[in-house]
Amino acid sequence: MPERVRKIVNDPVHGFITIDDPLVFQVVQHPYFQRLRRIHQMAFAHLVYPGAVHSRLHHALGAYHLMTLALQELKSKGTIITPEEETAARIAILLHDIGHGPFSHALEKVLVRDVEHEAISILIMKVLNQEMGGALQLAIDIFTNTYHKPFLHQLVSGQLDVDRMDYLSRDSFFTGVSEGVIGYDRIIKMLTVHEGELMVEEKAIYSTEKFLVSRRLMYWQVYLHKTVLCAEKMLVRVIERARELLDQGVAVPSGSPLLDFMLARKGPFPIEEHLNTFCRLDDYDVLSAIKQWMDHSDPVLSRLCTGLVERKLLKVKLQADPFNPQWVEELQEKADRMKKRLENLGEVNPTAIEAFTEMKKRYDFIVEQKTDLVDAKESLLQTIQEVEATANQKFLETFNVVRENFRKVFKALFTDDDEADLVLEQPDNLAETGIDVLAKPKG
Repeated sequence: MPERVRKIVNDPVHGFITIDDPLVFQVVQHPYFQRLRRIHQMAFAHLVYPGAVHSRLHHALGAYHLMTLALQELKSKGTIITPEEETAARIAILLHDIGHGPFSHALEKVLVRDVEHEAISILIMKVLNQEMGGALQLAIDIFTNTYHKPFLHQLVSGQLDVDRMDYLSRDSFFTGVSEGVIGYDRIIKMLTVHEGELMVEEKAIYSTEKFLVSRRLMYWQVYLHKTVLCAEKMLVRVIERARELLDQGVAVPSGSPLLDFMLARKGPFPIEEHLNTFCRLDDYDVLSAIKQWMDHSDPVLSRLCTGLVERKLLKVKLQADPFNPQWVEELQEKADRMKKRLENLGEVNPTAIEAFTEMKKRYDFIVEQKTDLVDAKESLLQTIQEVEATANQKFLETFNVVRENFRKVFKALFTDDDEADLVLEQPDNLAETGIDVLAKPKG
């Protein structure tokens, strides 16, 4: 008999979420599920909506909570749902997004070519099912819509599922976009089952209509925001450019052995063989690589990465009227010319780039040393001038005193009518001048 479990999670959207099933808690504690903490729910949407930094784990727990409420409501209306089915449905919604890779939809089918996250989610569920002795088989059946009660699958994935109810409410909350606010509690209260299919009561028609309109508005205003799409497209091009360079033999170290392994793979990726590697990869691996590639020698990779980190994004131009075909054609010709110029330059030679970088460092060092010497020379000349001026001044003061005393002594030895003097030979060059002694005794 498994021990009883009761854990409470404080969620900013739904309030307190209760985990009271040992199997559910075991799933939540698994490293594969905990990885969702490190995957953004909305990829680069935070570049437009700074608050949109919530994770896939937030969303999974929120959807689990709404699933719990929906199942309780259906049972209260007489729908037969066994405890095993209830637990399985809650686990199915907990794991519905567990197959997402770094930055969620933005890099879907990019890091793992041609594989969607739903397929990876099923693989992960099967692995967890083996680890837990087959306890998740019913959850897998519900998730894959092979169970004989289709309404359970429709709660997980359908036109009015708890997945959409949570992400609309959650994304609206964290972005601050009020158009996404829906009355999910009203919709859940109006859920019912008819002939095994999930339905809503007639009284919920307006709430359901509001739900559909809100979803459309969130796509227009948030999910398909032109700046968000631009950032995500730049992220895709970063990965594609890194692979292009690797194919050319150029080193592109990411700093993450996991990401290096994924990038080095050519052709279809055997996800079944490397599922554990994939499940250790998250947003931090990709973001760390992007920061490291800011200083890469390849200008395209460096520019894209710098733009993402410093939010210097490419521009997207939108207008109501169709674009002038001639203008579009001119842009295409310009892009083709630039592409041809790059092709004429040939492949990147990493050895030449490293040599240039080393020579430039040496050149900059020599220039810096030369500048220091020039500055030192000017300072030394100024000091010499100051010393020379001071010395000349002191010499003249001393010379005048000696000259005056010489004349006094001479007159004392002879007469006042006798003449005597000291004269500088080169008064304009005191450092080199001699002194002439003039003495003219009378007679």
